[in-house]
Amino acid sequence: MLLNELPNGAHATVSRVVSASAEVDAVALRRLGELGFIPGEPVQLLRRGPGGREPLAVLIGETLFGLRLLEAQCIEVQPI
Repeated sequence: MLLNELPNGAHATVSRVVSASAEVDAVALRRLGELGFIPGEPVQLLRRGPGGREPLAVLIGETLFGLRLLEAQCIEVQPI
């Protein structure tokens, strides 16, 4: 399951980070890893932006991030 597919408020664990499209390069994937999106990390999708779209408010560890939909589609998770 992808991070963007979780319902608001859902908890999950990061499984892996992969390129979802040609628009996401290795630099973007590495940056997600540097932010803490690494396998085994707990994550929570808090809420979506206006209209249920972007940005996605995501809690990883104790840090809150606003992710674009394209970035969230690169993060595979296992719901808890």
